[in-house]
Amino acid sequence: MSATEPLREGNHTAETEFILLGFGRGLWMEMFPFVMFLVIYIITVLGNTILVLIIGIDSQLHTPMYFFLMNLSLLDLGNSSSIAPRAMVSFLSGSKAISYNGCATQFFFVTFFLTTEGFLLAAMAYDRYSAIHNPLRYPITMSKWVCIWLVVGSYICGYVNSMVQTGFTFTLDFCGSNEMDHFFCDGPPLISLSCSDTFVNIIVMFTLCGLIIVSTALITLVSYVYIISTILRIHSAEGRHRAFSTCTSHLVVVTLFYVSTALMYAQPTQLAFLYPRKVVSVFYTLFAPMLNPFIYSLRNKDVKDALRRTMSKKYICPLDIFSEF
Repeated sequence: MSATEPLREGNHTAETEFILLGFGRGLWMEMFPFVMFLVIYIITVLGNTILVLIIGIDSQLHTPMYFFLMNLSLLDLGNSSSIAPRAMVSFLSGSKAISYNGCATQFFFVTFFLTTEGFLLAAMAYDRYSAIHNPLRYPITMSKWVCIWLVVGSYICGYVNSMVQTGFTFTLDFCGSNEMDHFFCDGPPLISLSCSDTFVNIIVMFTLCGLIIVSTALITLVSYVYIISTILRIHSAEGRHRAFSTCTSHLVVVTLFYVSTALMYAQPTQLAFLYPRKVVSVFYTLFAPMLNPFIYSLRNKDVKDALRRTMSKKYICPLDIFSEF
């Protein structure tokens, strides 16, 4: 029996690999996504890596806000790296097969990074609310250990959700067609391939994703409502304009992330035909990680000044990255 031949278990056939159809076959349908993914991935890696290094090296950026932003960049690097390289190899080589274990691993990491990022965005919104709404108590409200536990808690929630989702999804029987109409291993298309009763899986995915998206989005929304109400009380027109400009950019990125993930995971899979699943996935897996460092930080005056200071140094000590904020 060949390595790619399905294994028979009882009356079912257990797949040893899946076929990721991507965006279709043909030179145009494979080269265009390859070039697009390559450009996006290069910008994502450069932007987020520069941000992590600058924040780690420059002591003036060792503050709660930039501590959160550094972790956001690490998550964006992980999320993009778990999808883009594998997809680009598939587009370029034409080999669309991914092993069962490889698919499970990719699914676990994608779910982990996305879930953790959702919780981290909520923590970042709360941090900005605390800084703007009550600046005098901010050093106490967002102390070093509070920030660490918020980040650690985000990672723990991401890990737990990823373990549950992966466990439920890959205990299903997969038989018949192993062709997945997607460019990476994701929950809804995997469930649609199963020959098992998927009712419990759909309920688990809908419930967990719905609770996570609604709770984190609500925290983020309420925080920004308070932030905007505080901004409106700023007497300086220039100050209000600058604050609104930054706030609007942040809201665009946050809205892009939550709306696209809600369309994918927080509704029954039977409604998936109402929108192009693959196009929606590109937004939260590739575009958002590319935009985040530019929207949140690289346009920021503090980061620009830190970049100039870093570039003016004759050498950089890697141990500086582990300085306390």
